[in-house]
Amino acid sequence: MGQLIAVEGLDGAGKNTLVTGLVERWTASGLRIATFTFPRYGKSATADIASEALHGSHGDLRDSVYAMALLFALDRADAAEDIAAATKANDIVILDRYVASNAAYNAGRLEQDVDGEVVRWVADLEYGRFGMPVPDRHVLLGVPAEVAMQRARTRAAGDASRVRDAYERDSDLQRRVDAVYRRLAEDNWTSPWYRYDGQDIAALADLLIP
Repeated sequence: MGQLIAVEGLDGAGKNTLVTGLVERWTASGLRIATFTFPRYGKSATADIASEALHGSHGDLRDSVYAMALLFALDRADAAEDIAAATKANDIVILDRYVASNAAYNAGRLEQDVDGEVVRWVADLEYGRFGMPVPDRHVLLGVPAEVAMQRARTRAAGDASRVRDAYERDSDLQRRVDAVYRRLAEDNWTSPWYRYDGQDIAALADLLIP
């Protein structure tokens, strides 16, 4: 049975760069690696509806914290069997965003801390009702929120297909989400968390998989 590792952080924090680096290093070591990126835009109807809502479609859908959270949770639930199969067939499965994103973003929207009701609701929904596998480890991209937001703005300015959504344009929300992520990491929410500052990917890879 392979190891399940979830990579978390704000948009612009560098998750894709980190995942690519870990895959390259572990593959070179002879390990079998699989990756999943959530939300699965272009592959999942629920993820696409959530994205459309965040860009102004579907009336007041975006206003409902729990409706949006449910859409993203259903996207993951639809991939549960694929994740389980990949975990059996590979040494490591990396998840670029996972359940903790739902906890952090919606706690941020409701201005709750990690002890708030929505974090418990997300865990009960996704790990409980939907039976999503719990990661063996989490990695939090610990770059400052201001740095991540500037990267997201720069990326959007240079790529017309990467228009920032309502969450990404809300700087106050991004700061609150960052604070929740850091508390989740401090509390080792659901499994051990590791902080990565973007410097030494080799050391992180060795720490995650000795």
